[in-house]
Amino acid sequence: MPEQHNWPESHSEQTDVLPAVHTSPSTPAVDPTVVHNIPPFQATSAYDEPTVRWGDQQPAAAEQPADRKKKNLRKPALVAGAVLGVLGVLYLTDLLSSQGDVPRGVTVAGVEVGGLTRAAAEKKLREEIEPRLNQPIQLKAGDYTTELEPSKAGLTPDWAKTLDAAGEQPINPITRLTSFFNNREVGFTTQTDQQALATAVEEVRSKVDQDTVEGSIKFDGATPSVVEAKQGRKLDTKGASDQIVAEWVNGRAIQLPVALTEVKVSREAVQAAFENAKIATSKPFVLKGEGKDATLNPTQIAAALRFEPVDNNLVAKVDNAKVVEAADPQLKSTQKEGKDATIVFEGGRPTVHPSEDGKTINWDPSLVPFAEAVQKQDARELKLQYTTKPAKVTTEQANALGIKEVIGEFTTGGFAADSGVNIRTVAQKVNGAIVKPGDTFSLNGFTGPRGTAQGYVEAGVIKDGAPGREVGGGISQFATTLYNASYFAGLKDAGHKEHSYYISRYPKAREATVFQDHAGHSVIDLKFTNDAQTGIAIQTAWSPGSITVRIWGTKRYNIESITGAETNPTPPAEKPGPAQNCKPSNGAHGFTVTDTRVFKDLNGREIRRENRTMKYNPQPKITCPPPA
Repeated sequence: MPEQHNWPESHSEQTDVLPAVHTSPSTPAVDPTVVHNIPPFQATSAYDEPTVRWGDQQPAAAEQPADRKKKNLRKPALVAGAVLGVLGVLYLTDLLSSQGDVPRGVTVAGVEVGGLTRAAAEKKLREEIEPRLNQPIQLKAGDYTTELEPSKAGLTPDWAKTLDAAGEQPINPITRLTSFFNNREVGFTTQTDQQALATAVEEVRSKVDQDTVEGSIKFDGATPSVVEAKQGRKLDTKGASDQIVAEWVNGRAIQLPVALTEVKVSREAVQAAFENAKIATSKPFVLKGEGKDATLNPTQIAAALRFEPVDNNLVAKVDNAKVVEAADPQLKSTQKEGKDATIVFEGGRPTVHPSEDGKTINWDPSLVPFAEAVQKQDARELKLQYTTKPAKVTTEQANALGIKEVIGEFTTGGFAADSGVNIRTVAQKVNGAIVKPGDTFSLNGFTGPRGTAQGYVEAGVIKDGAPGREVGGGISQFATTLYNASYFAGLKDAGHKEHSYYISRYPKAREATVFQDHAGHSVIDLKFTNDAQTGIAIQTAWSPGSITVRIWGTKRYNIESITGAETNPTPPAEKPGPAQNCKPSNGAHGFTVTDTRVFKDLNGREIRRENRTMKYNPQPKITCPPPA
């Protein structure tokens, strides 16, 4: 019969009962009721495990601090290792599953493509961006807006390079982790035709660039209105090109880089000027003359006013010429034209016609207060200032000139009828001219332009065998006659030029030509200076066959002319004439000759001599082609 033991029954809800242990400072206490040498407890349930095995119970040694520290450190290390293991598995899984995709968090032109395959990313970009690319690009430059066609600007999208720029999923685990929380914008890549872009941007620049326009006032008749100010703009073409390439796919207006220049005159100053302009043109304005007044109506006032920026204000200015144009005809009777004393040849002798002083309005100082006065509601008038204008040659001066006798005279002839018209016209202009002591007479300066408006006509000339016509032809004959008259009057030569070819009706080395261009500007002139102590007057006498010039004054010299022999003869060269209207000629030889002017006093004693040498060119021999 098995040995009977009184073991306590065990079940799943029972807690193992351990013997109580009593300790004392010396020896452990032993409960007399506890039976010693009890065999170990055997659990009857799979879920029960004894905490202490009976019989194996030994007194526990005290735990050391170092052991406690190692135990505390071992637990976090085990936890961290477990976490790292899990993350490593997740990293490898994410790396393998996203290999070759666009990195997470990537956007292109505002379109999210992160985490997509390249094919899916390109498809999405095309779907969302391509519709923008068919629209004109909106451009803003300061306060100016315009458009630009992408195709004309040479802009083409490059989808492949755009995705290349995005890159692939990073290997760095930290970067991969942060990509879950951050976005990264990748610039869009564009294929650019630089020449087309430069041309397009230059066209934009021509529209954008403008000078600063200050606010001002303009008039429509007598009605003023405000001219709005405009800031100055200057496009940075390089910056604009870069900006367009970088932003054209975004679908938003692009703000171009421009340098702006702000206006100086404020809107308030412009408005104040506008109010003054309304007052200025509200009523007529009176200019008070001596014995008669002139009245300007509002339209005439408006035509004479302009407003200009001065510092930060808009100030009224006056166009004096416009005021004179409107008022001077009304005040003609209050003014008198001055008149110089003149020498008139009556009965073959010079007679002085008296001078008259002029009386004119001194417009510029008179109109200084005009701009301020015209902006007043009342007292709208201004008194004009007059000035006396003395004659350049007074009667007293003319009588004191000592013009009493002929001191030089010369006559030429042999001119054609049309040349004679021009000679007579210039002779009438010069007749009676006075040259005061020390003054220089200029034929071109005295006559001014010699054109059809002044009564001159075309006269025939032949140049290199071809006939032609020029307005004023024949004036050189008058110049030669005048030069010789001044020559024998003993006046100082102040500049003249002989003809290139010798003309047989003129004295050798004692002739002159003059020339003006078609605009009336002097090219070749005849000048002489009155170096006497008394004045001189020029008298002309024309007939259909001759022209005579006399110079009156006080005689100082007897003049003798000595013409030297011809030297250095040069034969003419043959030259073919024109195919049409050819005039053959035998030509003439060229030569060199010297003229000597001998000055003698009135008693016949020689004072000095002046030599002038002239080299004449040979006139070519013109041969004409045979008739067709």
